Amino acid sequence: MLKMYRLKRIALKIGSNVLTRKDGTLDITRMSSLVDQIAELHRNGLEIILISSGAVASGRSEVQVKGKLDNVSARQLYSAVGQAKLINRYYDFFKEHGIACGQVLTTKESLGTRRHYLNQKNCVSVMLENKVIPIMNENDTIAVTELMFTDNDELSGMIAAMMNAEALIILSNVDGIYNGKPGHSGPEVIREIDIDKDISAYIQVTKSAFGRGGMITKYRIARKAAKEGIEVIIANGKTENILKQLVENKSDVICSRFLPSQKASSGIKKWIAHSDSFAKGEIHINANAAKALSGEKANSLLPVGIIAVEGEFEKDDIVRILDEKGLPIGVGKVSYDSKKTRELIGKKGNKPVIHYDYLYLE
Repeated sequence: MLKMYRLKRIALKIGSNVLTRKDGTLDITRMSSLVDQIAELHRNGLEIILISSGAVASGRSEVQVKGKLDNVSARQLYSAVGQAKLINRYYDFFKEHGIACGQVLTTKESLGTRRHYLNQKNCVSVMLENKVIPIMNENDTIAVTELMFTDNDELSGMIAAMMNAEALIILSNVDGIYNGKPGHSGPEVIREIDIDKDISAYIQVTKSAFGRGGMITKYRIARKAAKEGIEVIIANGKTENILKQLVENKSDVICSRFLPSQKASSGIKKWIAHSDSFAKGEIHINANAAKALSGEKANSLLPVGIIAVEGEFEKDDIVRILDEKGLPIGVGKVSYDSKKTRELIGKKGNKPVIHYDYLYLE
């Protein structure tokens, strides 16, 4: 008899520090345990999109480098070797359960246009429809620094939004976000996090041993996803049966849950929300426009509120929106190119430069 879960589809991100031993080798035992849990959930009807780190760390333990490599070259080399090792392990483990899995490598650039974004969504959708578990990772072999995701946390947030996941589970090597420094007496895990309250002051900015990001990145991505109506859970991937406990909503499991907004975003808004790094230019607005955009009523950005335009962009490109002090307000898809937008600065009675439907506010 199939179990009934409160969730139907989740994005699951497994961090490097969960899958890697202290010596940099792949933790096969941990990996096998997580696959066992995923397999059971899958058999009971839960759709799972797996975003897995570990390729670079896995490859690092296999290759003896001659001479010194720069960071990008090292990532390309280690990931080329490590990704093959990683996906083969997953393939073998899932095969033991009679489950097919498939590799999906992507880059930030390949998700930068709406057409490519929807093509990627279609690929993953077809896999899910045919009971294949997608295993996604950034294609580090061709990514360069300026076109890289911050880490797989950023990628997982985009994938969760793209695939309309009800929840994003981020497995790390800590129990969640603490109200102090982990490992010291006193601090405790913050069990529920309201997205309207800023708790970034609690978060350490240090990065993990094998991953590129840290808890501050997880927090930023989690808040954004929760604003889009996605429940986000940060938990310790080394805890026994952690995934099953989270999905079955066990009350005693230690983790940090970001409470999702009750107002879900549209598909286009979700894409725009994760497109700030693809922005082609900037639009600076006055205080009245900033106040109007941040109000409870839905408002578009009109030319009358614009005070400056920076950079060159075409119609339908993504641009950043900043206030008079240069502080970021949001991102949006423009209705005009940069030349026309400059001609419209401060004018009344024109159509929106960015319509509300194509606007995401921080």
